[in-house]
Amino acid sequence: MSIVPPRRIPKLSKPPRLRSGDTICLVAPASPPYNPSLLDMAKRRLSELGYEVRVGVHAREKNGFLAGSDRHRVLDLNKAFRSKSVRAIFCVRGGYGTGRILSQLDFTALRRSPKILVGCSDLTTLLCGALVRSGIMTFHGPTMQSLMQPDCPTFTWDSFLAQIGGTPECLGPLGTHSPESRSVVDCLYAGKATGRLVGGNLSIINSLIGTPFLPSLAGSILCLEDVGETPFRIDRTLTHLLNVGLFNGVKGFALGTFDKCAYKPQDAESLQSLRDVVIDRLRPLKKPIVLGLPFGHIPHNATLPLGATATLDARRGELIIEEPGVN
Repeated sequence: MSIVPPRRIPKLSKPPRLRSGDTICLVAPASPPYNPSLLDMAKRRLSELGYEVRVGVHAREKNGFLAGSDRHRVLDLNKAFRSKSVRAIFCVRGGYGTGRILSQLDFTALRRSPKILVGCSDLTTLLCGALVRSGIMTFHGPTMQSLMQPDCPTFTWDSFLAQIGGTPECLGPLGTHSPESRSVVDCLYAGKATGRLVGGNLSIINSLIGTPFLPSLAGSILCLEDVGETPFRIDRTLTHLLNVGLFNGVKGFALGTFDKCAYKPQDAESLQSLRDVVIDRLRPLKKPIVLGLPFGHIPHNATLPLGATATLDARRGELIIEEPGVN
């Protein structure tokens, strides 16, 4: 595969909103769930909400850090992409492995039959690939691993169901002022900008450089989050993205919660914080920046319609969804 520049995002279509009785397919494109009974729990919960639920034939497999072989994970995804009855595809867990199978996925089938596609973390590769290769809006949101936690917040479920259902609640501010979101936002460069919402996990975006699955970020409100990366690693990644010009044309930076992205307490006072790194690397671009929005590897994880129009207000500390990601 030759090195290619970021792909211009085509005119996007929206998948139909999810209605009671519609069919959902659960797949595992990356790592297996921690709890083998997760799929049964998810199937039961989604059935209680009124949906028909299918489980990928190979979704229960485990191959080390992968949820089965590459071939079997491809088979499950392509079967779901090609199915005329499947209306939504929910991913079991992130972890690692989606990038290994991207070139084998039938994005043409997904273009012909748009479906709701939800995931985060490693699944950023799948969401970005679908944007540029299938031309459909996708959703950066919780996996079944997160939603099935006993203490999964109502905030996360409400955001998820509103976005896939296209209810009026899917529009407006992300919920930063909701007491349950527990979000403490930090406006790092004032301003207000409107653009197409694009992004996902920072490390995964970095890994897509040079592949045909990376969308152009020109004209975008770029949403980014990460987990378990120290500030110097975040600095290195942001610096690399700056050096290759990936941020050229970005209208604003909507940064989520970078969970576990800090130094140990004994080192924190003498080293740059994540906030320091973001200010140093991104503020010179003179675009609105908000840090700490309620999405990422955290319990209070809002669902974002990638490809939809959004406004970032870095005076009020709000990311405002302007249009639904579904028809």
